[in-house]
Amino acid sequence: MTTERTDHVAATQPHHLSALEQAAALRLGEMSAVELVEHQLRRIDDLDARLGAFVTVTADAALEQAAAADSARLAGDDRPLLGVPTAIKDLVATAGVRTTFGSAVYADFVPAVDDDSARLLRAAGTISLGKTATPEFGLPPYTEPAGRPPAVTPWDPGRLAGGSSGGAGAATAAGLVPFAHGTDGGGSIRIPAAACGLVGLKTTRGLVSRGPLGGDPLGMSVSGPLARTVADAAALLDALAVPVPGEPYPLLTRTPSYLDASRVPPGPLRIGRYATPPVPGVAVDRACLDAYERATELLAMLGHEIVEDFDPGIDEGFLPHFEVLWAVLAHGHPVPPEAEPLLTPLTRWWRARGAAIGGPQYLASTQAAIVTTRRVVAAHAAVDVVLTPMLAQLPRPSAGSPRAATPRRTTSGRRRSRRSRRRTTSPGSPR
Repeated sequence: MTTERTDHVAATQPHHLSALEQAAALRLGEMSAVELVEHQLRRIDDLDARLGAFVTVTADAALEQAAAADSARLAGDDRPLLGVPTAIKDLVATAGVRTTFGSAVYADFVPAVDDDSARLLRAAGTISLGKTATPEFGLPPYTEPAGRPPAVTPWDPGRLAGGSSGGAGAATAAGLVPFAHGTDGGGSIRIPAAACGLVGLKTTRGLVSRGPLGGDPLGMSVSGPLARTVADAAALLDALAVPVPGEPYPLLTRTPSYLDASRVPPGPLRIGRYATPPVPGVAVDRACLDAYERATELLAMLGHEIVEDFDPGIDEGFLPHFEVLWAVLAHGHPVPPEAEPLLTPLTRWWRARGAAIGGPQYLASTQAAIVTTRRVVAAHAAVDVVLTPMLAQLPRPSAGSPRAATPRRTTSGRRRSRRSRRRTTSPGSPR
């Protein structure tokens, strides 16, 4: 083994390494991609029955891709993330791999095409270990796919991982993968990041392509990273943020490398802070406020300027418009009339509400969203960073916890046998 990392690798398990550390270990020959993928698959086998992170595990395909990555590296392929494991949220299409969108309606759906995010991650050399859990059509802020127990945070398996990228959050926090793909329309990356102690980024619309299908006309739902470190999130974003012709929201400027940018010391920052939710009548839990105050004190101690009572530009009047847009988006996945009874009650409620919305009302809410966007962008231009509690309450307890360890996912290809081995992680500890 190379002396550069021998001591570090010898003292840890591969899942303790960040994505960039795994990439370095692969590059230095300290382990092969096949060995790394095998390790992560064993970890999924060990832990996922308690976490609910994966809906489908593509073990055979992942090992084939790992062998190809090892061969490519020997042939001189120097892609930075070559051979690093990841996972794709089950809300985006993956060619040849079952994609359920969290719904019983699509239980056996196998797309013929990839979502651009899945295609770009493969092009970067990452290896998907499968599809992570999402609620039906990504509508609620928790993750309980049809007919399956919920995704829970590995820090406390009795509490929910949030949603709708809860499977990705649980998988990343528990070290089943070092980083994962997610999507976010109304908090679906940021909520699991908060519940699972991760870095989560809702990207600017147009930065990551949602093609080749129609997607969300307003660009509210975007793809982005969940990771355990800022650098890992930046590296995954570099793989995702590749311009694709035809995007409806093209960006005028792009950062050449988010990973390089993340390594530049920012200097003193002007940080706006607020803790008043834009939803009327919501009280913020004391534990959330205490964490907010501790973060503020730390940032001030580091020399940053704190701007009190920052106005983010979102008023209470926007909430009804957001609900209109969300109800219409509930129709984003076609459902034949005979399959409607397979939908969850919440999805049926959203779709019924969306079906009752006329064109003029939808247009008015679209215009309200554009006006709010302009107001928010103008407000944020006055500061470098905004600090606010991500959630108004602690992660919610999981119904029925503790849960029986029952099969909850499909393994594509061979079903690996469980072997007797000492667990390196106990319930309540993601490591």
